[in-house]
Amino acid sequence: MLIPSIDLLGGRIVQLVQGEKLRLAFDDFEYWIEKFSRFPLVQLIDLDAAMRQGDNSALVARIAKRLPCQAGGGIHSIERARQVLDAGAKRVIIGSALFSEAGTVNTEFASALATAVGAERVVAGIDTKNGRIAVKGWKSQVALTPDDAIPQLAPHAAAFLYTHVDGEGLMQGFPLETAVRLRRLTNRQLIVAGGIRSQQEVDELATVGADAVVGMAVYTELFAL
Repeated sequence: MLIPSIDLLGGRIVQLVQGEKLRLAFDDFEYWIEKFSRFPLVQLIDLDAAMRQGDNSALVARIAKRLPCQAGGGIHSIERARQVLDAGAKRVIIGSALFSEAGTVNTEFASALATAVGAERVVAGIDTKNGRIAVKGWKSQVALTPDDAIPQLAPHAAAFLYTHVDGEGLMQGFPLETAVRLRRLTNRQLIVAGGIRSQQEVDELATVGADAVVGMAVYTELFAL
């Protein structure tokens, strides 16, 4: 399954390279909402909230009411998760809050969140740089790998979103062998992101049991929807 992404920064739809360099920015929300309206799932990320520099809550609510979204970015509490779901999101993506600076998985929070909102509405975000999990808008890393984290979080989430930050926005392809390895770690839905650039790649990922988030390739029209 192809999942188009909408990333919000400073009140605009944007595309960043490796979470840092602004490459594209758009203000025409209606155009993209209409373009993505035929997809069964859209990924919606509030980058300002993820980077702890404000939020785009009004935009998240506006888009989530129109599109079937899994929404994330700066969701660090059960209260905030409920707010995003109440705003219209189908599922919430939780990343940094699942990991401690000491390099442990916060299974207590994951369990409490799953109990509060339902595990079927939780997507665990596993973002990596150089093989280690990245947190706080990809600005920091913890001493954990996906292989450490996924088995511990599986009882508390319906899906895992793995973002290969090293390839994010570069349109150089997602490492298929990584998807194969991750697929062996869990029977939950596996969603991967980072550098995906063609329908052929989406199809190859599907054959190994992974859904694909596509961003930059869509917005640059390299990938025709």
